[in-house]
Amino acid sequence: MDSMLQIAKKYWLGVAAAVLFGIAAVLIYLKLHTKELPENLVQGSGRIDGDLINMNAKYPGRIAKMDIYEGEAIQKGAVIAIIDSAEQKAQKAQIDAQIEALIQQLAAREIELSIAEKSLPESLVKAKANSSIKKSQLDELDAMINTQKSVVSQDQRDSERLNNLFSNRLIEKHQLEMVMLKLQGDKDQLSSLMDKREQLSKAIDISQSDQVEASAAQQKIAALREGIKASESGIKALKASQTQMNAVLSEMELRSPVDGFVMEKIANNGEVIGSGMAVATLIDPKSLYLKIFVDTLKNGKIKIGDPAVIFLDSDPDHAIAAKVARIEQKAEFTPKEVSVASDRIQRVFAVHLQPLNVDPLLKLGIPAVGVISLDGKGLPTSLHAVPE
Repeated sequence: MDSMLQIAKKYWLGVAAAVLFGIAAVLIYLKLHTKELPENLVQGSGRIDGDLINMNAKYPGRIAKMDIYEGEAIQKGAVIAIIDSAEQKAQKAQIDAQIEALIQQLAAREIELSIAEKSLPESLVKAKANSSIKKSQLDELDAMINTQKSVVSQDQRDSERLNNLFSNRLIEKHQLEMVMLKLQGDKDQLSSLMDKREQLSKAIDISQSDQVEASAAQQKIAALREGIKASESGIKALKASQTQMNAVLSEMELRSPVDGFVMEKIANNGEVIGSGMAVATLIDPKSLYLKIFVDTLKNGKIKIGDPAVIFLDSDPDHAIAAKVARIEQKAEFTPKEVSVASDRIQRVFAVHLQPLNVDPLLKLGIPAVGVISLDGKGLPTSLHAVPE
């Protein structure tokens, strides 16, 4: 019985040794015959990278509103933060008030110009017409005065002649008295005409003065027009300042330039920030790429636009279509986390693989494997087909 047990033990030990030998042989074979990619494929590993967007404040102020959180999906144009600045608002209010005052001043000047353009030329016309009428009246009066002077001269001669006749008792006294009475009446009429002439001359002087004033008033129209131009220029300048201030205030609202995600929230509500300070960091999923490293032997074969695939450890059977978007022109020392085909290769080139479409599985910093096809053929569909 004991001998049979010993034989059984030896048998099972032999079987176990054979199994272990077989496993070791398989492992040695796999070690010596590792999977290799075809010559048209280039493999590399790295991490998902992307272009971060720093949301910086262009002007200083206090954060009045900032309701975002890290990891939040955010749409283009969405408000990231609202920065409040009492100084900027006060300047804006002052400019608005100045514009309103100038607009009212311009309206008043335009009304004044409209009235002046209608009334002042009419006043000048009336002044000229009045002056012309009075000059005509003066000419008529001068003619009447000259006629009356002739009459008075004739009366004086008649009175002298009749006075001689009366002295010689050739006529009666009442005849002389009649001539003397006529002389006095004509003299009085001449004196009245002379008074009228003096009054008319004064009236002419006044009408000429009115004409001069009316002519001078025409310059007021030109002055009003210049004043209107000045007001319009002032409004234009202030509106330019208003536009600038509106642009400043619009910059106080920080809006997302992309459809992306909030990577980091740097500032909080109520904090005072300075010019140029960042309040948050965003990322655009379209900017994500896999940065792999290839050796100098393979770099010369890769071209911009070559098709590629990206694999993530979390989903090895999901091949993310990509293309070569960038090939660094400067070699660098092999990073520690990158393995190369030969230990003698000390320098590698970075290659960026850009996904053809946005993939929700891609996140900044996660490790990934990339495979490039040099001829557009034979890209693997699973990470299991790629050598480790």
